[in-house]
Amino acid sequence: MKRGKLFFFPVILLLAAGLMVYAGGQEEAKKAVPAKIVVGCLQPLTGAHAVFGIEARLGTEIAIRHINESGGIKSLGGIPLEMVVQDCGENADTAKLGAESIISKHHPVAIVGLYISRLTVAASEVTEREKVILMVDALVDSVTAMGRRYLFRPGPKASQHGASAVEFVMEQAKKAGLSLKRVAILNEDSAFGRSNALGAVDAALSNGLTIVYQREYPYDIADVSSIVSEIAAAKPDFVVHCPYFMDAILFANTFREADKIPKFIAGMGACGYTDPESIKALGRSSEYYANTFSYNPAKDTAQNKKFVKDFVAKVGHIPTEGAGMDYYTVWALKEALELSGRLFPDAPLNPDNIRKAFLQLDLASGPAVETFPANHIKFTETGDNPFARAVMLQVINGEPKAVWPADAAETSAVFPRPDATY
Repeated sequence: MKRGKLFFFPVILLLAAGLMVYAGGQEEAKKAVPAKIVVGCLQPLTGAHAVFGIEARLGTEIAIRHINESGGIKSLGGIPLEMVVQDCGENADTAKLGAESIISKHHPVAIVGLYISRLTVAASEVTEREKVILMVDALVDSVTAMGRRYLFRPGPKASQHGASAVEFVMEQAKKAGLSLKRVAILNEDSAFGRSNALGAVDAALSNGLTIVYQREYPYDIADVSSIVSEIAAAKPDFVVHCPYFMDAILFANTFREADKIPKFIAGMGACGYTDPESIKALGRSSEYYANTFSYNPAKDTAQNKKFVKDFVAKVGHIPTEGAGMDYYTVWALKEALELSGRLFPDAPLNPDNIRKAFLQLDLASGPAVETFPANHIKFTETGDNPFARAVMLQVINGEPKAVWPADAAETSAVFPRPDATY
């Protein structure tokens, strides 16, 4: 009996110790997953680019609300997302400071935004060092060519926008029975403008076009009358132009005032001509202008209609490109977090595990895809989506309408411009 008792007590002690270890492990597991997942919104909310950043922030905000309303991150027990906001200003230094501030104060799992490519490049130095996932809505091709391991971009590159603008015009000309041979290519002088223009040049040469005029100008240019006169003298059949905001307004007004309007003017890069603020500023002068977008507000899906409805209720107009991009970008982040929760239940929020989840994502349905211009989201090692594409919007009767590609169009394009003067 004594030997049995001696054996029994150690067994009890071992079982008790095991239960304590198990309970401790369970407690550690609970600690590993927070009560909420913080997502940073880092956008230019003041300065020259605030017109884009403010609405992009709203796109992020609505996405997070919709995700939480749908049950949060279900693979992690329904953990909700929480958005924290930081202004990144309008230069590289303020972008870095913004990234450092939002990371040190709030410890986000991921940051969404920046919109302007040079700000994105600067902030990515900080997010890379701190191993914070950076989901970007900037377009310049080189953003994903820097070897950043924690940076992902669902939307199309700037060069795709430039090529799309040319392809759109050539398709419309073929439908209209017009032979277009001569093109003018114009861009503001940032890496963004240059990347768009390079895509347009490649597409123009591939289509056998002659580039009769090409010009890069300062984005803060104050007088474009000489450029408009030079374009008219070169007699292009159409113009492909990558502006930002104020320069788009300046060019459109000058084309009108000089009465020197080519058969078509196609914007590339989504920053001017067809966004709601440009239409408001230009009034009737915005009519017939077109521009590529990384988001299609007319996509006929339940999720996109829900987003557009909620966005319009907030600001009174359809989502801009930045708002739409950040909406589907946050949903793509949500899918990566879901997958990380399934693949790495012991450390789902480890940045390397989230990165692995991103590289295994292959989305052909769901809210991210329902609001994306194409129907497939996947990521390469560089963080790009090989299935990304741009759509073309045109101002028709004062409203931006999706007119290209055909499978994404809500109406036909007005082509050529009925007010063309040469």
